[in-house]
Amino acid sequence: MNKLNILVTGTSRGIGQSIVSALGAHNVVGHSTRDGDERRIAADLSQLGAAGRLWAEALERLGGRIDALVNNAGIFEAAPVEQDHENWVAAWERTMRINLTASAELCRLAVLHFREQGGGRLVNVASRAAYRGDSPQHWHYAASKAGMIGMTKTIARGYAGENILAFAVCPGFTMTGMAEDYVESRGGAKLLADIPLGRVASAGEVAETVRWLAVDAPASATGAVIDVNGASFVR
Repeated sequence: MNKLNILVTGTSRGIGQSIVSALGAHNVVGHSTRDGDERRIAADLSQLGAAGRLWAEALERLGGRIDALVNNAGIFEAAPVEQDHENWVAAWERTMRINLTASAELCRLAVLHFREQGGGRLVNVASRAAYRGDSPQHWHYAASKAGMIGMTKTIARGYAGENILAFAVCPGFTMTGMAEDYVESRGGAKLLADIPLGRVASAGEVAETVRWLAVDAPASATGAVIDVNGASFVR
């Protein structure tokens, strides 16, 4: 098997950490907001220019070639409509910057790079919220993930002829530290009753889906969105 060079964002914990493990047979450079090391590049994606610097450093570490990009970095921060206007707008813009704009910047750089080398793959980790919405405190989160889906499908349609493939994954609740706290805050077992499978997805299940799309999925599947939510939302 040929080893691929892959950049994965948001790998310090949870789904991102599991994605790196699932891609262990390949050359992977990860990312975290801070505390970079030999495995991860530190970049605060809320800051202008950070995505470009991350791409450039990853490209250097991987010897000038990236075969696949996985956009997993994201935040899930509440923005109640009752808070003052300036703070509400700031929360909206911060979420859009990290979840959508930074991903778009990296996708653009990847498309330009893939054109030069004859192709490549993009996998964007979105959310069930892109289709069914989220809580009243998370308009911005749902909107950012819906934007990722629209972007992914546009890239797939626009560049398939250049062997540039784009996919998305839409997890529902996933068992990470952050999700455990959120599930408990929203009613625990009562919330789980909304999931026909009877449990939330594991980070490993999401990671395996990402791995398959980044490495093995057939080219004709470009543009596909795979749901990993225990049938809590079906399309």
